[in-house]
Amino acid sequence: MGGDKELAATFSPADIEAPLYKKWLDAGYFTANPKSNKPPFTIVIPPPNVTGSLHIGHALDHTLQDILTRMKRMKGFETLWLPGMDHAGIATQNVVEKQLAASGKSRHDLGREAFIEQVWNWKSESGGAILDQMKRLGDSVDWSRERFTMDEGLSKSVLTIFKRLYDADLIYRAERIINWCPRCLTALSDIEVEHSDDSGEFVQVRYGDDEISITVATTRAETMMGDGAVAVHPEDPRYKDLIGKKVLLPLVNRLIPIIADELVDPEFGTGAVKVTGAHDPNDFEMATRHGIEMPIIMNEHGIMEGSGTRFDGMDRFVARKEVVEELRKQGRIMGEKRPYVHAVGHCQRCDTTVEPRLSKQWFVRVAPLAKAAADAVRKGSIKIEPEELAPRYFEWVDNMHDWCISRQLWWGHQIPVFYGPNGEVVVCGPDEVPPTGYVQDPDVLDTWFSSGLWPFSTLGWPEKTVDMEKFYPTSVLVTGYDILFFWVARMVILGLFATDGKVPFHTIALHGLVRDRFGKKMSKSRGNTVDPIEFMDKYGSDALRFTLARGANPGTDQAIAEEWIGGSRNFATKLWNATRFAIMNGATVAGEMPKFDSLDAINKWILTRLDETILEVDELFENFEFAKACEIIYHFAWDDLCDWYLELSKANFQAGDSASKRVLGHVLDQLMRLMHPAMPFITEELWCSFTGGE
Repeated sequence: MGGDKELAATFSPADIEAPLYKKWLDAGYFTANPKSNKPPFTIVIPPPNVTGSLHIGHALDHTLQDILTRMKRMKGFETLWLPGMDHAGIATQNVVEKQLAASGKSRHDLGREAFIEQVWNWKSESGGAILDQMKRLGDSVDWSRERFTMDEGLSKSVLTIFKRLYDADLIYRAERIINWCPRCLTALSDIEVEHSDDSGEFVQVRYGDDEISITVATTRAETMMGDGAVAVHPEDPRYKDLIGKKVLLPLVNRLIPIIADELVDPEFGTGAVKVTGAHDPNDFEMATRHGIEMPIIMNEHGIMEGSGTRFDGMDRFVARKEVVEELRKQGRIMGEKRPYVHAVGHCQRCDTTVEPRLSKQWFVRVAPLAKAAADAVRKGSIKIEPEELAPRYFEWVDNMHDWCISRQLWWGHQIPVFYGPNGEVVVCGPDEVPPTGYVQDPDVLDTWFSSGLWPFSTLGWPEKTVDMEKFYPTSVLVTGYDILFFWVARMVILGLFATDGKVPFHTIALHGLVRDRFGKKMSKSRGNTVDPIEFMDKYGSDALRFTLARGANPGTDQAIAEEWIGGSRNFATKLWNATRFAIMNGATVAGEMPKFDSLDAINKWILTRLDETILEVDELFENFEFAKACEIIYHFAWDDLCDWYLELSKANFQAGDSASKRVLGHVLDQLMRLMHPAMPFITEELWCSFTGGE
């Protein structure tokens, strides 16, 4: 029989998408039941920032997760696709601080408690716009389990894991070189630093005079007042006789040693480098190894301070020019190159040039944790798809440095360390209270610390919840390869530690980035960014989803262009018209299918092609080969079904052939089921109209 619901003459995505999504939510189709006997399938969504809106990368990531989730749900799994958001420490604090600045205030005018209250108010009023945009895309997430990295349960998880790591001697406080933003006034993680090729200057400066002099090469002359030594390679014959001697440091007239260290590249510049331990990570390593002094000559704002020279009080970039000019006057500039283009780190949030800075911070001692994370992949407990990206994972976890987890912010999880009046240190878990008179550490934890707990904190850990029992470990993590180092590995590290060796997910399915039609990275400066909301408004969510999935080869970047989305919209219209043709010609899903041997050649052919297509597409989706699966779907639906079968079968339909009506009914029924994970709205509308299903 055909459906009771009349199918409109023209396909209009706007008319069907919102009502269908509401129907799905009202029926509770996306809500997981932990007491079900069905096998579990779990995905936790990579939590978008609370400040964010849906960009094209999110649209790709969510489309692929939704395909897997809907496919497994249709196969009889108890599926949980868990949504939520990240509190995004720096980004969110910046948003609220800008609002305050517009009214002539700063967070310091409010004080910490009032400022945090202001952030929570902003979140309730303006944050989380991306959640409604996810609904527009058709995300079949379990909204009843929506989480936020600062909610009560996740905050308890953060405090619990911090104390456990601290008690296991895996968290410590020490002075180390970190990425520092002089504008945001906080330490930054590596992922919060974006490198670009900047134009600077490369100068060669002569240290010392007369019988002991040596020329060093540097791009940061302003830091030389903080030099503790000059370093050369131990096997460089040019400097063999100078190793162990002292040379006069210009401008501050201080004698510093000449040391030998294998970290020095003899081919770089003059083969001699300044060692400024407080302002460069490589220099810090050398200074630590050789017991070299590390004076700090710049404050947290990037202003010269403590050098004892006329340059104190100058901005670091002003000082750079002034120092070079002074050295030139003294005849100490032995060579220079301008412009000198080299990679420079910038704060991801405000684009300020990052300053390497010696600072007392909290760190995670990662060596034993990283080894366990590497072993989990090497031994097959976790599988990386595609396999060729596994070496990138090992390159990072096998060489991981201790992780700086403290941030000099107010918005975030405040570090649960309390200091007593006589220097005592107490770490408090979620149910513990510090002694009277103890003061809490003012820093907050790196956002990646809390999001590293996401696969299990969202399920109720550290409590033994029914969700943890049913849905953990999660099945697959779908995310871009660009955060393999910064988020994925951290989840493995913390997950193995927190859950006594259980992996947080069995498979890591990595996709690439979405680029413009010419393969260039999208950026506002290039003017080539695209807005998925505009595309959904214009062409429908299914068209955007299908275009993205059709370009998604595992671990590989993909291009997108508006006309391709228009092509997918044309494909959707083709399906709509084919289904209307079927309904008008009496195609049906009622009654038994005729025996295969009794059918004519064209009906046998389309059923054979249908079976082949279902087998291929199912296997490809299971193996994360989304592009190949969608390509096969497209050509079966457009070429085999619409262009060939329907044309060749018109005579049968005109003659009222019941076998052809039943075959076409079966093909459409199966095709809509097969396509539903990728194009859920139109397939649901067509299937219900055609079959009378709900």
